[in-house]
This record gives sequence, C-alpha cells and structure tokens, in this order.
Amino acid sequence: MKLKKESGALMALLSAIAGSPALAQPKDFTIYGIMDLGLRHASGLTGSHLPAGGSQTSVSSGIDDTSRWGVRGLTPLGGGQSVIFELESSLNADTGTPADGAPFFDRGSWIGLQDTSGSRLTIGRQSSLLADSLASIDPLQKRFPDFNPNMTLGALGQHGLAGQYGNTGIAGNAYWLNDSVKLASRSGPYKVSAMYSFGEQAGDRKPLSSGGLAVGWEESGAALSGAYQRFKDAEGRLLNAWTVGMAYTSGSLRLAATAARSRADTGDAARTDQRVYALGATLSTTQQTDWTLAYYKVQRERTQYGDDGYGRFVAFYEYKLSHRTRLYAELDLTRWKNGYQGPGNRSRAAGWGMGMQYRF
Repeated sequence: MKLKKESGALMALLSAIAGSPALAQPKDFTIYGIMDLGLRHASGLTGSHLPAGGSQTSVSSGIDDTSRWGVRGLTPLGGGQSVIFELESSLNADTGTPADGAPFFDRGSWIGLQDTSGSRLTIGRQSSLLADSLASIDPLQKRFPDFNPNMTLGALGQHGLAGQYGNTGIAGNAYWLNDSVKLASRSGPYKVSAMYSFGEQAGDRKPLSSGGLAVGWEESGAALSGAYQRFKDAEGRLLNAWTVGMAYTSGSLRLAATAARSRADTGDAARTDQRVYALGATLSTTQQTDWTLAYYKVQRERTQYGDDGYGRFVAFYEYKLSHRTRLYAELDLTRWKNGYQGPGNRSRAAGWGMGMQYRF
C-alpha cells in the first residue's frame, strides 16, 4: 500500500513538471546567417590583406561583413527567466568551406540564462569583452572585419603576435575565447560585463587564461563603451589590452571615435605595444542609401625594433534593395610608415571591392 501511494505521488509530481513552463517548447528557434560575396582588386596587398609587392584580383567572401550561419534559441522558464543558446560558424562563401583552420563553430558555442532586462549569464566559446565593446562604437560598424584595424588589432582578431594568448584554439586570434563564463548586467541605459576564460592546462590554471571587465552606456542616440582584458600564453606571459570610444547618431548622421591599445610580453625582456585610433562618419542620404568614411591610425612599438605603423582610409557605399539584401562598393587606401610593410613591398596600398550581401 505504501509503495502504491509513493508511486502515485511520483507520477503526480512528474505530471506537474511536464506541464510547467520549465518544459515548454522553445519560443524562439532561429536559423540565421549572412552571405556576403564580391569582387575585390588590391594593389600592394595580398588576398589576405597583408603587404605585398604586386596586385591581385579575386572573388572574396566577407568584404562588407563576415559570411556565416548559425542557430540560436530561447525558451522561457517562467518568472522572467529564459534559457538561451547560440552556435555560429564562419563561412567562406566563395568556396563553400568553413574558415581555414578554425573550430567548426568558431564564432560562438554557448548556453546560458537571460532575464527580461537583458541581463545574462552565459558559458562556452564567446567573443571577448574587447570585441563586445567595439561592436557598438566602431566607425565602420564592423564592416570589412578582416581588414578593419579595430577588429584585427583593437579586438585582437589578428593581433600579429607569434604566440597564442588566451584559450582561443586559434593562434594569432584572441577575439573568441573557449571555456569562458560571461556575466552581463543591464540597468536602464547602463551595462556592466565581466568575463573569465579558463586556460584548462594540466596542473596549472593560469596559462592561456583570460579575464576582464567592461562598461557601457547607450541612450538617446549616444553610446559610450570601454573594456579591459588580460590574456596569458602557454608560458604565462601577459597580453594586456583596453578599448574605449563613443558613437553619436542624430537624424541621418552617425559619428564615432575609438582608441585601443594592447601590450604583450613576447619573450625575455621583449614587448610589443600596439595602438589603434579611429574616426568616422556614416551619412544616410535616403532610407536605402548609406555612405561611410573612416580613418584608422595604427602605431606599433617593439623591443629592439624601430617604431612603425600605418594609416588607412576606408569608404563604403551601401544600397538596400530590401530589408535583407544590399549592394555595396568599397574603396581603401593604406600608407605604411617606417617600413611596416616589410622589404620588397610597396609603401602604399590601394583596393576596391563591390558585391552583394543577403541576410537570412
């Protein structure tokens, strides 16, 4: 009799759980992506945007924005809480292949909790706080990310250092971090974020680890953002980096300015210091047409080497055929300083591109 009563109570409990919001079907499950393909010609640059002595014309993926695909979802738990997740992978749209040498879901693989204010706690492979901070204030609004100094050097997407700093899974890239925990708290126009990525090295938790803080404010068309993050390589050497900037939109005009700096220990008594300063504006002349112009100044200091760097102008024209589809054209000019381009390469580089982007 007692066993029968307990069995009945257990069945009642399971039925209650099954009918609760916690086991509700996903409210939002989305397959999404960007297909960005165009024709690009560059003089003094390779197809990978490195300094060169010749010219190259090619079909390119990701001139306006990175081609990608992914899935994301949200399931309410009740009480204003929801489970969220995202899986996102880069795509070479010109060849139909994943990004070379990158993890399959290289742009994100995480799960977490979110409340109605937008505050969230997430865990997995996630973008760094430097990348998050620059997203809302970059003068090019993250256009041409493989060529944009804020994305490559400011957010450490291509930091140009020989080693791997942070648990990234990709040498030379600290934009995304594996095995990370990120807490983002929102209150009105304010946002505060903290992040820690575990190095997960046997016997020592410090090598390849990373941690940082970020603050932001957005209201009435204005945005202020800043972040600080530190990374360690496998030997425990440090890379410290910060970003700060603002953007302001009034009517059809958007203005933005940013500064970023990283300082890396690269060996015994050897350091590399890199700075990026940027200014830019976007003018929307019609509901379909945007014109964007940005200038980036890069400065590099290395132990036992002379200081060098470059200046880069980038201009974009975009025409929106629909909510999902746009045509674009791009022009860029780069002037290397103090031999940054290396021997045998041109002291100036120029390029142009045109293409189409579709968002789904």
